[in-house]
Amino acid sequence: MKTLLYFLLFLTIAMIAIVIGVIIGDYASWYFAWIVGTAMIVLISAASGAFFDAQEDDRRNGGTARGGH
Repeated sequence: MKTLLYFLLFLTIAMIAIVIGVIIGDYASWYFAWIVGTAMIVLISAASGAFFDAQEDDRRNGGTARGGH
């Protein structure tokens, strides 16, 4: 539940930033691109970290499959 509330909070903040950008006018595209770009960098970094951890676990386990497969 806490994660959902954080998600809704950040979604609201993002929407407010986009609306402000649209109201300002010419800079609306810049604000939108900044928000989307920042979110993509964070998501790609998190995915890369998870992938790296999975590779390290596989290396430590001698390449055996995880999860009982």
